[in-house]
Amino acid sequence: MPIRSKGLRSKTRHLLLKDPRNKGRLPPNRVLAQFEVGARVAIKLEPSQHGGMTHKRFQGLTGTVRGKQGVAFVIDVLHGNMPKTLVVRAEHLLALE
Repeated sequence: MPIRSKGLRSKTRHLLLKDPRNKGRLPPNRVLAQFEVGARVAIKLEPSQHGGMTHKRFQGLTGTVRGKQGVAFVIDVLHGNMPKTLVVRAEHLLALE
């Protein structure tokens, strides 16, 4: 019997599902978004863009921008009671304010 794959996108059939009207390319303002240090952002994974995507467990969490690393942003989040540092690209982030 084959061994089941347990990759980063396993068990995400409904989590990473897009509405049929929103499928396709992203608007440029989503990809080129800039966030200031200290800004509050929500992590909303964009399934059409694989680069810079966090693990599925961080979908829907809210964090604070700590800085920039290349084209990505360094985000501080609380997962349970543990502080985590994530490196996420702009297309997977939404500004909250």
